[in-house]
Amino acid sequence: MAVEKSVDFQYNTDKYGKKEGILHKGGSTTVTDIQIAKALAWFIAGLVFFLFGMDIMSGNLKKLAGGKMEKTLKKMTSNPVKAMGLGAGITAVIQSSSAMTVMLVGLVSSGILTLTQSIGAIMGSNIGTTVTAWIVAMNGIDGEGSIWLTLVKPVIFSPVLALIGIAMIMVCKKQKKRDIGTIMVSFAVLIFGLEMMGLAVDMIPGEVFENMFRSIDNPLIGLLIGIVVTAIIQSSSASVGILQMLAITTGCINFGVAIPIIFGQNIGTCVTAAIAAVGASKDGKRVVVVHLTTKVIGTIIFMVLYYILSIWLSGFYAQQANAMDIAIIHTVFNILNTALLLPFSKLLEKFSKMIVKDSVKEQPAGYLDELLLQTPSVAIVESKRQIVRMAEKARDTLVGAIEMLENFDEEKAAAIEEGESMIDEYEDTLGSYLVKLSAAELSDHDAGEVSKFLLSIGDFERLGDHALNILKAAREMQEKGLTFSEKAKAEIKSITAAMQEIVTITVDSFDRSDLTLAARVEPLEQVIDGLIATANARHIERLKKGKCTIELGFILADVLNNCQRASDHCSNIAVCLIQTKRDAFETHSYLNKVKNSGQQAFVDAFNTYAATYVMPE
Repeated sequence: MAVEKSVDFQYNTDKYGKKEGILHKGGSTTVTDIQIAKALAWFIAGLVFFLFGMDIMSGNLKKLAGGKMEKTLKKMTSNPVKAMGLGAGITAVIQSSSAMTVMLVGLVSSGILTLTQSIGAIMGSNIGTTVTAWIVAMNGIDGEGSIWLTLVKPVIFSPVLALIGIAMIMVCKKQKKRDIGTIMVSFAVLIFGLEMMGLAVDMIPGEVFENMFRSIDNPLIGLLIGIVVTAIIQSSSASVGILQMLAITTGCINFGVAIPIIFGQNIGTCVTAAIAAVGASKDGKRVVVVHLTTKVIGTIIFMVLYYILSIWLSGFYAQQANAMDIAIIHTVFNILNTALLLPFSKLLEKFSKMIVKDSVKEQPAGYLDELLLQTPSVAIVESKRQIVRMAEKARDTLVGAIEMLENFDEEKAAAIEEGESMIDEYEDTLGSYLVKLSAAELSDHDAGEVSKFLLSIGDFERLGDHALNILKAAREMQEKGLTFSEKAKAEIKSITAAMQEIVTITVDSFDRSDLTLAARVEPLEQVIDGLIATANARHIERLKKGKCTIELGFILADVLNNCQRASDHCSNIAVCLIQTKRDAFETHSYLNKVKNSGQQAFVDAFNTYAATYVMPE
């Protein structure tokens, strides 16, 4: 803007010892366009650093927590107080109530948690997220005269953390230590962003902010500002941090302005979860409704109290609020709001069901909400849970099909066909989900788990296919009135008994990640191969002697072939478990080594199974 020649240009030294040009005109302070542009650029840069640091820190904290978060969440019961404590604890660790709520939406949408279980956790997350405000508040501590108070300030010790962190990233080979280093560096970046925002504010004369905050004389305007700013940057921690830095650098924020803004910030943070709930299940949407409802109800109650108390506390409202005061207000609001509404969890659940009606649409088998991809460690644990369900369905289907050979039942046969169809659905759904999960930022361990899952679901799906083939053979015999000879029945019985055991220990070893159990699959698979070879040889002898028909021979060969293929897939799954632990996927070389090495454990297991499953004389 144009500046008259009569304007005096003076220098004003800020608290950092930096000189800033201040234009005085007619006794009032005026700011140049250059100052505004420079301050705005520094403020935006600081905000970017703050949000970036917070996002990276939160992401790596979630990665470091791994499946522990998911296991902790599963401990939630119908007791809302326990759920609240767990929700607060997890949010304090990952430093983001938005991330916590989004994760809850995903877990509820996938059917992992119930809506009832999530309500306490939602309220607890509101308390856990206040930790960031206390970290920022430490920056406002007056450390003059005390070296220890000075060292407590994050702006002082964060560069040291950054130095240690970057050293860990560059030197350490273990991913876990590198993640810890990344957390340290991102924390320093977060604090650096706050300092940049503070410097940006210092570039503008205090009178400007005094006039600006004086204009926010209506608490509803302050409430709206808090909602809008937080909704735009999608982080209540960031918006509260900005308010704290303004309080530290300008000294122009009083309690009458700060309190409504903080109330608004708590509503604005719901936007992230609301966006994430688009496309979620009905219960996932209800989580967001509960989240937003608790914030709105709490804000209405406390805004009414704010107006009532203003009659007696007008002097208090006019007092200057510092960063610590803002942290206290933020924390007290969330604690009191939670204490007030937690007893009404059931009513909140009913209200959410009134807003989001039930739908008849069912999720496909193996469904996992893509919101869980934002927390890969949780997505991996839940992917395994769905794969175990798929594996159990494959086991039950195969065992059921084998039983049809002796006692065919059309109703059970229909259930087996339905089970095989569901297994296919599991593979399609989980396969697509795991491919997306593999593209996420994963630790070395998690990347290995995803590879193992992708390899295993194909083998579990093939078990269902072989079960269907065996069922077709059983149905053909039923329809044509064919029966195997007594000797053939006895041979098949020995083979199918071994088949039932191999598929059972395969599923159990995958479920428990039990490598000792997985190591017993291959010896049993070798025994089954021998049993099938013997059965085929005996069948040929019966054909030569005319004791068996060609038609029955084809059916028997088909059954034996499917049993052999199914046992091969069990072997693939077991080897995959073992090789993943060893960070290798060379299945054939591993099998050749195991079979030909003469390892005592392999030999002992083989001899045990060979003695258990013997062909009848």
